[in-house]
Amino acid sequence: MNRENASVAGQAGPDVAVPRRGIWGWMLFDWAQQPFHTLIITFVFAPYFASAVAPDAARGQELWGLATGLGGLAIALSSPVLGAIADATGPRKPWIFVFSLVGVLACASLWFALPGAGHAGLVLIAVALAVFGMEFAAVFNNAMMPDLVPRSELGRLSGSAWGLGYVGGLFSLVLVLGFMAAQPETGRTLLGLKPILGLDPALREGDRAAGPLTALWYGLFVLPMFLFTPDAARRKAAAGAIREGLARLAGTVRRLPGERSYFSFLMSSMFYRDALNALYAFGGIYAAGVLSWSITQIGLFGILANVTGALGAWLGGRMDRAFGPKYVVGLSIVVLTLSALLVISTTREEILFIKLSGATSLPDIAFFVAGALIGAAGGSIQAASRTLLVDQVPRDRVTEAFGLYALSGKATTFIGPFAIAIATGYFASEAFGLSTEEAQRLGVTPILVLFVIGLVLLPFVKSRHREAAERQAR
Repeated sequence: MNRENASVAGQAGPDVAVPRRGIWGWMLFDWAQQPFHTLIITFVFAPYFASAVAPDAARGQELWGLATGLGGLAIALSSPVLGAIADATGPRKPWIFVFSLVGVLACASLWFALPGAGHAGLVLIAVALAVFGMEFAAVFNNAMMPDLVPRSELGRLSGSAWGLGYVGGLFSLVLVLGFMAAQPETGRTLLGLKPILGLDPALREGDRAAGPLTALWYGLFVLPMFLFTPDAARRKAAAGAIREGLARLAGTVRRLPGERSYFSFLMSSMFYRDALNALYAFGGIYAAGVLSWSITQIGLFGILANVTGALGAWLGGRMDRAFGPKYVVGLSIVVLTLSALLVISTTREEILFIKLSGATSLPDIAFFVAGALIGAAGGSIQAASRTLLVDQVPRDRVTEAFGLYALSGKATTFIGPFAIAIATGYFASEAFGLSTEEAQRLGVTPILVLFVIGLVLLPFVKSRHREAAERQAR
C-alpha cells in the first residue's frame, strides 16, 4: 500500500463510537475561543487600542501588527515540534490546558490597558501572549477531530463547530456592545443603556472589560471538552516521545517536498489564511481610521460578520460534504479577494476607486456588504481547511500535521502583519506627505496579494472526499 492510500485508510474514522456529549464538548471549544478573535483581535479591543491607547490610528495599526506578528512567530517556531511530540505521547488535553492557561491570563490582563496611559508596550506583550496561548490550544484541539467521526462526516462536523463558534462570538459581542461598552460622549451603550457593573465610559472600562470577559467565557465553556470528549490514549513516556517526535518530524520535513498535494496545501493555506487573519485583525482598525466609524458602528459590523460567519460555516460544511473541501476553499478565496478589494477601495469620498459626489452613506453600506461576505466566506474556508488538511495525512500524524499547518499559517501570519505595519509606516512617512487615512488604506494592500497566491497554489491539492464516501458506503 502506497503512502497516499495508507493515509486515506488511516482516516476511516474513530476506533469506537464517540458519545454525543463528547462531540458537543469538542464543538464547544470553538464557542469558547471565538470571543478572543471577535472581541480582542477584531471588533472591540483592537480598535480601542488604536484609537485610545496608541498615539494615533496609523501608529496603532503599526504596533498592533507587530504584536500579533510576534505571537504568530512564536507559534511558527514551536508548533511542529510540539505537535510531533504530542502525536508520539498520545493525549492532547494536557497541551490544551497549558496553553489555555497562558491565553486566559494574558486576556484577563488587558483590563489594565488604560486609555492614554503610555504603557502600550506592556499591552502589546499581553496581546502577543494571548495570541500564542489561544492559537496553540486550537492546534491541539483541532488534532482531536479525526478521532471523533468517520471521514464522510468531518466536513459537517468542522462546519458545524465553526458555525457554533461564530454564534458564540455574536453573543459575546452583543453582551459587550449592548451592555458594557459605552460611547465616552454619551455614556450609553449600543442599546442606549448605561453600562452594567458600574463600568466607567470615560475610562473606556467597557472596552477594556472585553479582556476579562474573554478569559471567563473561555474558561467556562471549554470545560465540556475536558470533561466529556475522549482523548487519545497515552503511547509512551515523555522522554522517549521527544526523541521519537523529533525524528518523525525530521522525516516528514524531508519527505514533504515530494508529497505534492500535502506540500501544496500547506503553502496555499499559508497565504490565504494569513490574508484572512490580517483582514480580521485590521478590519476594525481600518474602519475606525478611514471611515471614522465609532465603536458602535464597528460593533454592528462585527455582529453582521458573525451572523453571516455562522451561516457560512454551516453552509460550507454541507457544501464540503457534497462537493469536497477543496471546492469550498477555492470559492471562498474568490469571494474574500473581491470583498477585500471592496474594503480597500472604499473611503468617505469613493467606492471601488470611483469618486462620489457629496455626503452619502454609500461607503458605510459598501463596508457592511463587504463585512457580510467576509464573515460568510471566512467561516466556510476555515472549516473546510481543517477537513482538507485531514485528507493529506494518516491519523497517527494528525497533531504533527496541525502543527505544520500552524507553522505554514504563522510563517506568514507574522509576515502579513509585519508587511502591513511596514507599509503603513512607509506611506505615513513625511516623504510621501499622505494623510493618516491614505497611509492606512495603502498599508493593507498586501492582503490582496496573499489571497491571489493562495488561489494559484490550490489546484495542486488533492481532496479525497469522494473516495472516502465510496469506502464508507461499501
